[in-house]
Amino acid sequence: MPPKTVAAALRVARDLGLDRFDAELLLTECSGITRSRLIARPDTALAPDSARRFLDWVGRRGSGEPVAYLIGRKGFMTIELEVTPAVLVPRPETELLVTTALELAAPDNARVIDLGTGSGAIALAVAVARPDWHLVATDLSPAALAVARRNIERIAPGRVELICSDWFAELGSRTFDLILANPPYIAIGDPDLDADVARHEPAEALFAPRNGQGALTVLAQAAPLRLRPGGWILLEHGHRQGPEVRQMLAAAHLEAIHTLTDAANLERVTIARRPA
Repeated sequence: MPPKTVAAALRVARDLGLDRFDAELLLTECSGITRSRLIARPDTALAPDSARRFLDWVGRRGSGEPVAYLIGRKGFMTIELEVTPAVLVPRPETELLVTTALELAAPDNARVIDLGTGSGAIALAVAVARPDWHLVATDLSPAALAVARRNIERIAPGRVELICSDWFAELGSRTFDLILANPPYIAIGDPDLDADVARHEPAEALFAPRNGQGALTVLAQAAPLRLRPGGWILLEHGHRQGPEVRQMLAAAHLEAIHTLTDAANLERVTIARRPA
């Protein structure tokens, strides 16, 4: 039977093992009741439709489906993005890539590409922060591009050029001042990957061949031809892949190669520059 009050709904979520914050967020979303009222007035009645939707959502959340997919959005830096199961849920670790890109010396009219854009998180965060830069974003998935297009139209209309491309394949001879990418970098069967992530998020955005290094290798090898003199490439990668990524970039004859750590002090983003 659907719960009739806020307190009853939250008890259902608790009994299913849901995190309290997740439960309150889902209940707020499906009922329209503010979180402060949920806390202050647990006796507040729930409409039957809201209660039924909440039961569906907590069941799906209990099976590991991300909250972002249930409510259809996720915050990233200063923006809120639409997300669907066609794209990865944006994560705080990726913010390191964006903040690093924004700190680099680049021309006022820099040409920047976000490869494998997914929801458009990286491209849009950069576009909002630097309206003078020219942004291109690519993805091979039409479904992901549809999500990115809706986000661009809502957040930064006309500011990001979207292209369906397998990395640089459809970009002709274009070159860039900044190449940004959070490519698939997880090896199939990686024991560190959360099972819920593997079950619910798009495999093509998670997994890469060659023990997770396939896409990283392609991008590192392409960098000398795709970067303008003095341009930078920034690659997000797994926390154990820093040494390999540095070797890839060194083999491509790039310079100023170094790896940055995330909030958990894990190696997360490696950057390099094409000699001027």
